[in-house]
Amino acid sequence: MSDRAPLIDKKFASRVDWNLMRTFVDIVRAGGIGAAARQLNRQQPSISAALKRLEEHVGTTLLHRHATGVEMTAAGKAMMSLCEDMLESARMMPHQIAQATKRVEGIVRMQIVSGLVSTEFDEAIASFHRRNPAIHVEIRVSPWRQVLDALEQGEVEIGVGYDSSVRGSLMYEPLLVERQQLYCSRSSAYFGYRVSRLGELKDQDFVLTGEDEIEQITHLRRRYRLGTRVSGLAEDINEARRLIVHGIGIGFLPILAAESEVAKGRLWPMLHADFEPSYDIFLLARAETARDTATQLFWDEVIRRIRAQHRS
Repeated sequence: MSDRAPLIDKKFASRVDWNLMRTFVDIVRAGGIGAAARQLNRQQPSISAALKRLEEHVGTTLLHRHATGVEMTAAGKAMMSLCEDMLESARMMPHQIAQATKRVEGIVRMQIVSGLVSTEFDEAIASFHRRNPAIHVEIRVSPWRQVLDALEQGEVEIGVGYDSSVRGSLMYEPLLVERQQLYCSRSSAYFGYRVSRLGELKDQDFVLTGEDEIEQITHLRRRYRLGTRVSGLAEDINEARRLIVHGIGIGFLPILAAESEVAKGRLWPMLHADFEPSYDIFLLARAETARDTATQLFWDEVIRRIRAQHRS
């Protein structure tokens, strides 16, 4: 079969068997024709024949076969992208129809880390409620490890939080990059000064955030022996901020969660900007694709806003 650019078939959509495209996606995702046949519980010759028919429809080779599997041609990569878009549209069809006919009810259960500041996430909640007023939105707040556990155990459908590794059972969509600072109150001798040597703070009273502490912060503290004198503990970022504001000790907080108190002159950022730890906060869900309509519509609303922001 020639790989030369095929002539455009204006009747392609009416002639092609759409099931061939699904089979093509299965072959690519499985990594080979034999693997796809085993996963689909079909005979390998029928899978090969389906691929051949699709290639005849488009007039060019889509996959090169070799001993270890298949490799997509340029045309194959284009076909794969289009097929995935079509499959996603087909999957969303019942959800969108339910939304259009105002028949969507249910509950969206979420678990998020405390102190979250995200315009995209907030706007998604507002927009989602305007479109789906009959859907109840439930939000729980917990340390980030509990967010991950609740998702894996099926207690909630959507999460927002940090993860120090990657759990194969979860989907990760970057929501924002969060930065932290080390803060002190007006009563501290360090108020108004920047610290270049963290080691000099090892004897300072310290407010910890317990299980909610990001591992990057934990490593930084241990390296410079910060927090050897614990004067306060709060699992919630907002409560940790309260303790620091009132002079219980110095401590790390997300910059956006602390900026209003900094603006009021009640907190002071002690580190130079290039010392500020940063990390990704993710929108999270279980990797399984079968979600109820309410959850799927909310997920799509947030993803749409995140991606629009990244493009701008």
